[in-house]
Amino acid sequence: MKKVAIGCDHGGYELKETLKAYLTELGYEYLDFGCKANESVDYPDIAFLVGETVATNNDYVGIMIDGVGIGSGMVLNKIPGVRGAVCWDLSSVINSKEHNNANVLSIGGQFIGEGLAKQLVKTWLETDFAGGRHDRRVTKIMEIESRFIGR
Repeated sequence: MKKVAIGCDHGGYELKETLKAYLTELGYEYLDFGCKANESVDYPDIAFLVGETVATNNDYVGIMIDGVGIGSGMVLNKIPGVRGAVCWDLSSVINSKEHNNANVLSIGGQFIGEGLAKQLVKTWLETDFAGGRHDRRVTKIMEIESRFIGR
């Protein structure tokens, strides 16, 4: 079972705390990168730590929570090896894993309620990559990324 690198900014703090307890309930280990309170922090700093952990350790997937999820998604997708997906419903969560083999989920703590967030996280963690024709496409994503490394 994969481990979860989880982080948030102040807009996702309360939801992150709820999701940490839920991850424990589901039997997942997690590594919390903060933030540690409702005080203002910069989401790029936390998203980088989550993404770096996923990119450098195959035992981890990541969950990042900011106000809406978009800013963190942008940061995550700058990190080579990360396929961050900003998701808002069950269809986007399933697609992100089945078709795109996303390894970090980015959601909005001020946009998604606790019940839906739990459904999204559980579904995302339990959905497998479909492979097949999708494998070719994910490989192309990674090849495009590799063209820009070191530039």
